[in-house]
Amino acid sequence: MFNFEEELKKLPKNPGVYIMRDDKDVILYVGKAINLHNRVRSYFRENIGRGPMIDKMVSLIARFEYIVTDSELEALVLENNLIKEHSPKYNTLLKDDKTYPYIKVTVGEEYPRILFSRVMKKDKSRYFGPYTSAAAVKDTIELLNKLYRLRTCSRSLPRDIGLERPCLNYHIKQCDAPCQGYIDREKYREQVSRALEFLGGSYNKILDELESKMKEAAQNLDFEAAAGYRDLYNSVRQVAQKQKITDSAGEDKDIIALYRDDREAVVQVFFVRDGKLIGREHYYMTHVSDEDKGQILENFIKQFYAGTPFIPRELMIQYEIGDRELIEKWLSGRKGARVYIRVPKIGAKEKLVELAAQNAKHILEQDRERLKREEGRTIGAVKEIAGLLGLERIERMEAFDISNINGFENVGSMIVFEKGKPKPSDYRKFRIRTVSGPDDYACMKEVLTRRFRHGLEEGRELEEKALDKTYGSFTKFPDLLMMDGGRGQVNIALSVLRELQIHIPVCGMVKDDSHRTRGLYYNNVELPIDTRSEGFKLITRVQDEAHRFAIEYHRSLRGKAQVKSVLDEIPGVGPARRKALMRHFKSIEEIKTAEVEELAALPEINRRAAEEIYGFFHGKQASSAGDSQG
Repeated sequence: MFNFEEELKKLPKNPGVYIMRDDKDVILYVGKAINLHNRVRSYFRENIGRGPMIDKMVSLIARFEYIVTDSELEALVLENNLIKEHSPKYNTLLKDDKTYPYIKVTVGEEYPRILFSRVMKKDKSRYFGPYTSAAAVKDTIELLNKLYRLRTCSRSLPRDIGLERPCLNYHIKQCDAPCQGYIDREKYREQVSRALEFLGGSYNKILDELESKMKEAAQNLDFEAAAGYRDLYNSVRQVAQKQKITDSAGEDKDIIALYRDDREAVVQVFFVRDGKLIGREHYYMTHVSDEDKGQILENFIKQFYAGTPFIPRELMIQYEIGDRELIEKWLSGRKGARVYIRVPKIGAKEKLVELAAQNAKHILEQDRERLKREEGRTIGAVKEIAGLLGLERIERMEAFDISNINGFENVGSMIVFEKGKPKPSDYRKFRIRTVSGPDDYACMKEVLTRRFRHGLEEGRELEEKALDKTYGSFTKFPDLLMMDGGRGQVNIALSVLRELQIHIPVCGMVKDDSHRTRGLYYNNVELPIDTRSEGFKLITRVQDEAHRFAIEYHRSLRGKAQVKSVLDEIPGVGPARRKALMRHFKSIEEIKTAEVEELAALPEINRRAAEEIYGFFHGKQASSAGDSQG
């Protein structure tokens, strides 16, 4: 038993990181402290206005632990690493985990290339970015390779010069073939230098050059070349127009501001590289109810810049943060050069921060509307179904489907919706063990029995180990079981639940003659439902998803050759003859009723094989024969 009084007395007065855990040993919160003794003890004093979320967290603490560090800076780095690894419930968390593309120029090579990269390494290459659009980066690389006719191959040059023929790019005049020695190293590197100037923002020189070449080609009546230069000119001008000058100093900086409500905050970042705004991105921060805006910004900066490979020279932020000097020191260490964090108060820089804040507000308000619509499609639709069935609440729904493959093997699938949304991590697949032939009712009984029996057994094991039932994959039972069909499928499900003494409402998703959902079968009554309602649309999505998941399982089994056809049981019928039979007759039933002459008429089937097939079906009827696509 953890003795709080004794453990609090043992706390050292050193810097370090503390970890709060609950009674299941799950990490609730990770924090850093200059003085562990004072910081950790403060949580267990009488409430001094910490806020309801922190009070709730404190009430759940079953024990704490700590790690002593040599400095507060080491504590900050360790805190970031632990938060990233464990995502504690009560830490303010950065929800997005994005990686940004860079343009990489391999200047360390004899014949450099221009590459797309999501990692910025400490190598001999030059990196440009990060950019917010991968598509824009790829377009820029393609443009540069066309403009300067640079190689895109991975050959090791000059070692491999002349070993292989030039590639297609040489023949379509998009590469000068250094792999053949058709361009010398100095001339090639001149082309690379011009590409580097372009990436640095020098567009006017190349625009003038392309315009001159375009006019010259037109005067020489080489209209095809002129059109090519025209297209390149327009591409370069388009790239140039996207680069908006924001700072004549030409420095790298990130402009950071936020907007918040009671539940979450949106942080907007403008990326400025070489004095040009190259893009913007927004990020969500959760668990912000007890945090002030400065604390939210501080948590964002620590988590975001712990994971991004590029650190700008300056961060321009909206509010003061508590550990500014410490974070500057940490960022400077990561960058290898001095980094500044500033809060502009007047002038153009303050206007940029205000613009970022307005963007953050706009994004959060837009998302409120989107979430409201999404809630209507999901939670609202579930409430509508619950009202139709007379149920108090529905959170989890499960649906099942059965499929047969060429009459030989049956498979079942289970899909899960929680709060109106699919939960693929809880989907399950079943290989039918006890049923041969297309008997959907028997297959469904086996699948449901295995699913719920497994859940009961798993629940007993977890109770014996005193673990939470959410640790098991089958222990969480649905609030509603949705069967793909009417009375027959519902009765099968009810019989399984009665046998296992489980009480779960069961309804059938009934289809009309056109195979479209028309209503729900519940308590021996078919309930009509408005086809324009969100509830009806959700029922259709559940039904479609159950069917899709089962069909995909079929395909994966067929693709892996794990499921056989009944035809494989016939002597003399191999893969080629099986395909020929199924291609011509379409189903096992048609093959069964075919005469010997009809079978032998296929080019792939000789007389002896035709007699074997006929004799198989007419001399000894196979109980597993039949073709069903469930």
